[in-house]
Amino acid sequence: MTDRELSKEQRILRVLRKVLANIVKDATPAPGTPHPLSESTIHDIRDLFGLIAEREAELAAEAGLEINEKPYYTDQPRNSAPVTLHKPKKKLN
Repeated sequence: MTDRELSKEQRILRVLRKVLANIVKDATPAPGTPHPLSESTIHDIRDLFGLIAEREAELAAEAGLEINEKPYYTDQPRNSAPVTLHKPKKKLN
């Protein structure tokens, strides 16, 4: 689904999720160093990610989209292959 097909709310949620993820990446310290964010802030960020995901799922359901849709590459190997079926020839008696 392209950005043009998304509603304004869906676009806002998508950008909000990306910006929040970038903030978390930038604020994540190296292993062994103290975290600059408090535990309550970390908990609130997790809750916010959860709320964003819930609302995105609700909007997808309202639009009739599958929640489990995942992107795929066109050159990605398929788990199934098309099979061509032929009608049997009629026997002449």
